[in-house]
Amino acid sequence: MTIWTLDPGRKEQLTGWALSLLRIVAALLFIEHGTQKYFGFPVPFPMGEIHLASLLGVAGALELVGGTLVLFGVFTRPVALLLSGEMAIAYFMMHLPQNFYPIANGGEAAILFCFVFLLIAAAGPGPWAVEKMIKRRGA
Repeated sequence: MTIWTLDPGRKEQLTGWALSLLRIVAALLFIEHGTQKYFGFPVPFPMGEIHLASLLGVAGALELVGGTLVLFGVFTRPVALLLSGEMAIAYFMMHLPQNFYPIANGGEAAILFCFVFLLIAAAGPGPWAVEKMIKRRGA
């Protein structure tokens, strides 16, 4: 039996689980960019030390704080929309000037994060999220 032959309720449940998994994995990968900028972990930041008041400092803070909020599913839609915008700006400011083609300018991750976060902003966090648990307890 494939997913295509499942009843609609089961398909919806699997889709929700897949959305939650996408959100969690994307957030974990995104947080790594912030930890790299601020802590040099898991690998040193190639541009050296950054300052909080710089553009890269703000990006690192968004990656750490925003990524953590998305990871746990707290204020997911507005935060994911903000992070999607951050990645669009990062692509146009940092990557596109280097070369038109994403494969040549290193911007594939920025584009992918941009659209993954846009999807999460539109679709919501999925069922495995703190905001969903709070909503279920209140109901």
